[in-house]
Amino acid sequence: MGRRFIVEADGGSRGNPGPAGYGALVRDAATGGVLAEAAEYIGVATNNVAEYRGLVAGLRAARELDPSASVQVRMDSKLVVEQMSGRWKIKHPDMKPLAAEAREVLPAGQVSYEWIPREKNKHADRLANEAMDAGKRGEQWSPRASSAALQVAEEPEAEEAEPAPRPVGWAADLGTPTTLVLLRHGETPLTPQKRFSGTGDPSLSDAGRRQAASVASLLASRGTVQAIVSSPLARCRETASVVAGRLGLQVRVEDALRETDFGAWEGLTFAEVQERHPDDLAAWLKSSQAQPTGGGESFAAVARRVAVARDKLLARYAGKTVLVVTHVTPVKTLVRLALGAPPESMFRMELAAASLSAVAYYGDGNASVRLLNDTAHLR
Repeated sequence: MGRRFIVEADGGSRGNPGPAGYGALVRDAATGGVLAEAAEYIGVATNNVAEYRGLVAGLRAARELDPSASVQVRMDSKLVVEQMSGRWKIKHPDMKPLAAEAREVLPAGQVSYEWIPREKNKHADRLANEAMDAGKRGEQWSPRASSAALQVAEEPEAEEAEPAPRPVGWAADLGTPTTLVLLRHGETPLTPQKRFSGTGDPSLSDAGRRQAASVASLLASRGTVQAIVSSPLARCRETASVVAGRLGLQVRVEDALRETDFGAWEGLTFAEVQERHPDDLAAWLKSSQAQPTGGGESFAAVARRVAVARDKLLARYAGKTVLVVTHVTPVKTLVRLALGAPPESMFRMELAAASLSAVAYYGDGNASVRLLNDTAHLR
């Protein structure tokens, strides 16, 4: 067996039948950290259909993270739990294909079911309602919008909901680790000026292209990289493309590896932000839950999505060495989670353009930081 997950799922219908949606999430059973979320508006349906759709979505999210994981499903629907446990017969024609679909996601021996009271299923319920609200507006649910809403809805202690670091310790021989070689993209015109550059999409400068060529030469000489994954933003895709051309590999794009959305701070220097938005900047430096001015993304929200991306990579590339071309915040986040360091540690890490860092992940969940901010290839 692989890891242990908890799937929480719910569905609802405003009218039964009526406008309906579902919500589901996957937690790490050991830490309680949220690894993935899913929600969708499904049109007119009954509560039970929406609940089953939420179950299927949650199981699929767990399978995507680790198809060998053991999964405990927790739902406040007595009907779904009893039917999927085999204690109640499924008589309704709409339920039978949905139950069959749920059973096909993972082998039966990997999944167990537990009924929980509604008050203990609030996260999945919130996601389902977000999906229905989005449907009412003629939209589909967005995980980024959900993360932004969570910053407002949760109490201050929600900082503990950030993905918990995996324990570090000694163990017996665990085989070949999965190694993520973390490459910050090359310079852009904004880099030397130290301007906030998040989801804005500048291209590499001439200096950045030279840096990409240098790191490509180094990695080609080592011959250890077996796959390349990149942030969707142009500066990372350009850097990754140069390396991939030299190594003869394809580039896979992972959206969750994008840089922080810095909101109204995009393109500004630290001094300019301090002058224009001093209170917001002070709050941001103090708490990982604080957002940049204008509805940007908190470091806590970034950590959640980066942890999900990490787990997807570890499941997909088990035992391999993967080049991950990304940005300052995702690299620092992966390093600090591996170290079990607090969020404020990110402000104490130096990370130059086109620098290399590396983290090895072992079969028991332990992580080892192998390298940080290596720029020897740029000299």
